[in-house]
Amino acid sequence: MLKYNFERIFRARGIEKPFSFLRKAGFSDYLATKIKQNKVARLNSSSLERICIVLKCSPNDLFEWIPDKQTLVDSDHPLNDLKKSDRDVDLTTMINTIPYGQLEEIENLIKEKINKKAPNKS
Repeated sequence: MLKYNFERIFRARGIEKPFSFLRKAGFSDYLATKIKQNKVARLNSSSLERICIVLKCSPNDLFEWIPDKQTLVDSDHPLNDLKKSDRDVDLTTMINTIPYGQLEEIENLIKEKINKKAPNKS
């Protein structure tokens, strides 16, 4: 089954109040509630695009694929990329446990990673 999993990206982004975050981003109370409760069955493309913009992600980051027992796909099938591990990324909690003296080193590693992804502007 292919479904949305918004909770994972909210935790990864350190968003503790998804409803308030989404309302400030211009989403209606109804849609913000549905997203916060992870009870969205479908989104129109403009709403999906807006969510991706405010969360700085791609649609693939929002989807999770949980195959049922009758669904068999090859191990190299692209849907396998949408299987999520049980491990959540909770950087806020992780960063809060790092000794202050090591934060500069981690900041530099993150900046290095970001700079590698940034396109060259010549």
